Amino acid sequence: MKEIFEAIKKSAIRIRYAIENDDTGYSQNQNTTGDVQLKLDIKSDLIIEEELSQIASVKELASEEKEHIEKIHEDGKYLIGYDPLDGSSLVDVNLSVGSIFGIYEDDYSGKNLKASVYVVYGPRVELVIGYDGEVQLYRLDSNDKFNFIQVINLNQKGKLNSPGGTQNCWHPHHKKLIEDIFLDGYRLRYSGGMVPDLHQILLKGGGLFSYPATSDNEKGKLRMTFEVFPFAQIFELAGGEAIDGERRLLDLTPLHIHDTTPCFFGSNEEIKKVKSAYVN
Repeated sequence: MKEIFEAIKKSAIRIRYAIENDDTGYSQNQNTTGDVQLKLDIKSDLIIEEELSQIASVKELASEEKEHIEKIHEDGKYLIGYDPLDGSSLVDVNLSVGSIFGIYEDDYSGKNLKASVYVVYGPRVELVIGYDGEVQLYRLDSNDKFNFIQVINLNQKGKLNSPGGTQNCWHPHHKKLIEDIFLDGYRLRYSGGMVPDLHQILLKGGGLFSYPATSDNEKGKLRMTFEVFPFAQIFELAGGEAIDGERRLLDLTPLHIHDTTPCFFGSNEEIKKVKSAYVN
């Protein structure tokens, strides 16, 4: 596992350089959902594949930017699902973006997720690892070394609210949930980037990030393998919870690697509010 973490760190340094120096425009390609890919999406995907393919324990790679799984080492142990540059459309307006990694064994179900990593490319580059019972924060220094900063733990109740999804497509019970949370004094913190928004909740001690089922996306928009499961594990290890409204997210199994689900990540008090609104 340590070799995989080191490969992710190397890829993060290369991606940081690409974000700072490469073309932020669109390519001529589309990803699996029909979205036109940014050149940085493609570059980041290639960087990660290059670094992880050198690790003998990696059996296969599944990228949000590719339709099919890439077989790497037949005798490998780990399957890695990743989003190479989540929120990449925010780069041209200079907002934070990130990379997300889920490290699995056997298949891409939540129960077989062994470790999770994400990277935030912002004013500072930070890397978070969920593994071996805790969540650790690292920060990149001027010598391109990731230094350990702290173990991340959530409070029982937070102060931040990050509500995703098209608001005029929210179902009435979800709309009431969000309104009630704001009436309880929570502050809006939503950039449109999953990584920086969840990172802020983790570092500020708690809150709620939600991307519900909506009338235009009844299964939600965020992908289990690449985005949802890794953050679900990290929130649980930090003392919080992650559910689809009723069920624990890590109890889910995707029908295919690009399968999506509604998702709610938060500290315990916020998830209690979600369950009250969603569980009949």
